[in-house]
Amino acid sequence: MSRDCIFLVPGDWDSRTGGYLYDRHIVDGLRAAGWRVTRCSPGDGFPQPDATAREQARRVIDALPDGALVVADGLGFSALPDLVAQHARRLRWVALVHHPLAFESGLSPAEQARLFDSERRALACARHVVVTSPSTAQTLATFDVPSEGITVVEPGTDRAPQATGGGAGAGALSLLCVATVTARKGHTVLIEALAGLPDRAWHLHCAGSLARDDATVAAVRAGVARHGLAARVTWHGEVDGPALEALYAQADLFVLPSFHEGYGMALAEALAHGLPIVSCAAGAIADTVPASAGVLVPPGDADALRDALRRLMDDADWRATLAAGAREAAERLPTWDDAGARFAAVLDAVAP
Repeated sequence: MSRDCIFLVPGDWDSRTGGYLYDRHIVDGLRAAGWRVTRCSPGDGFPQPDATAREQARRVIDALPDGALVVADGLGFSALPDLVAQHARRLRWVALVHHPLAFESGLSPAEQARLFDSERRALACARHVVVTSPSTAQTLATFDVPSEGITVVEPGTDRAPQATGGGAGAGALSLLCVATVTARKGHTVLIEALAGLPDRAWHLHCAGSLARDDATVAAVRAGVARHGLAARVTWHGEVDGPALEALYAQADLFVLPSFHEGYGMALAEALAHGLPIVSCAAGAIADTVPASAGVLVPPGDADALRDALRRLMDDADWRATLAAGAREAAERLPTWDDAGARFAAVLDAVAP
């Protein structure tokens, strides 16, 4: 059996978002397991490619060798159903779905319907589908993907030093949000929630790209200015490595009010650092964050988010209890070695 595969991933391979981080770790794990992995990009502009991007993708996929085992990231795969179908007999497609494209926030009903149909048609051509959470596996039933054709390979989480907190100074709480600033991540809801807590001592640190959704960034900045919170919110942009570790270390509380997550790698990282969490009951978040480690509120509900933050700000003992729960939950998280081995097993089953 040949142990060669191609990873087809659009955009910037070195991007710091969770999906790309997952892809990079899985490629490393496959190589460690003896797979020869070639990386290939269908181009930029996904998941909503224009005519130029579609033509580039056509040229790239046309050039893939007959019989190739191709792991295609859903960011590109699900946006190209006609091209995927054209090559379904020639190539062995394995789709990697981080979260369904139609579940992105800020889409019009027409855009949602188009993306849903596009993804459903593309997934019908896959020999197997890998998802990053049980929640996403269940969701794909609505895309007509049979359960036996899906394998869950959750992201790994590195062991991490425990947060020491205190980053906001004596008597104040340091809140940390790690997420690209897009509509789906809920930063506008977070600002509205915090605006109702002017009498509490807190400072919000936001780590994540400010260059992927101009409209949302503008709306969030306008909210900060309107509520007079500029001195209480720090935008760090994209950070990783020691800079991100330093942000986790100084935090007292992690908050991520997403409207949907296919897994929520930043939430797993928060657990690994022993941080109590406030997030939303959306997508796979409840799979990742147990009740012993965090509080989940309805997505988009600024009042409920504000209430949860207020209660945690006022109750140090509860924060300590949730922090202990986070540490316990982190012990149950898979490692990247686990994830790589599980993904390799999927490819071993599809390869013959």
